[in-house]
Amino acid sequence: MAIKAYKPTTPGQRGKTTQDFSDITTRKPLKSLIVKVKKNSGRNNQGRITTRHQGGGAKTFYRKVSFRLPDVFIGTVEHIEYDPNRSARIARVKQDNGKYYYVLASSGMKIGHVIRSGNDIAVEDGSRFVLKDMPIGSTIHNIEIYPGRGGQLVRSAGNGAQLMGRDNGYAQVRLPSGEVRFINESCTASIGVIGNDQHQNVKLGKAGSSRHRGIRPSVRGVVMNAVDHPHGGGDGGRHGIGGGKDHGAAPKTPWGQKTLGYKTRRNKTSSKFILRNRHVAKRK
Repeated sequence: MAIKAYKPTTPGQRGKTTQDFSDITTRKPLKSLIVKVKKNSGRNNQGRITTRHQGGGAKTFYRKVSFRLPDVFIGTVEHIEYDPNRSARIARVKQDNGKYYYVLASSGMKIGHVIRSGNDIAVEDGSRFVLKDMPIGSTIHNIEIYPGRGGQLVRSAGNGAQLMGRDNGYAQVRLPSGEVRFINESCTASIGVIGNDQHQNVKLGKAGSSRHRGIRPSVRGVVMNAVDHPHGGGDGGRHGIGGGKDHGAAPKTPWGQKTLGYKTRRNKTSSKFILRNRHVAKRK
């Protein structure tokens, strides 16, 4: 996928780039595989904001993507489609019995591509294997963490993990972050790299592009008054984080919780499955 630049005719187009949608073969999703999603604008059932900076945006329908395929599956790609709910493209796959599925489209996937799942199948992009049957060194995506639950890892545009090895019923997988993790070798994963790899290089160009995505503005704490934020206040104009009384203190959220470097990971039960931490390279 390439990036499309504009010959600016308005100020908003001057720094703006968009995705090239030439790889998309249809703009009409399959009605049986879409559902309506109610937007709550970051509010709970009492109408109070629980997640800030959400609201508005273009109306979208959710595509029911299958992150897990039947144990024995053969399907043909009929279309490559845009999905407003994720950075990756999705492929509309038709099974021999006439049933349709949406799956994550790997790089280079086109109409007519055959996707298979099961044992004794060819190692091709999009094919889904159990990790114990997969060749060592394979690039994979849409990886299960628990057998049968469906893919939860490596699902965004341009990402791919690598199968490093297998030992004692576990596969060693190097994730895009650099973390090497043990995953049960009975879990499944798809071959290849997720497509739409230029997604990260798109420049929105104007504030309205964020609003179309349902993202509301974020105001920095340092420009607020001291009563409104721990970073606010400070005499004499501009100031750093901490403001007046708290000048030089650790950065905090609007509610006084430490942030920017404050450890928030509480799920220690999975630490035993991390062979190499993603922060190791940064410490050297």
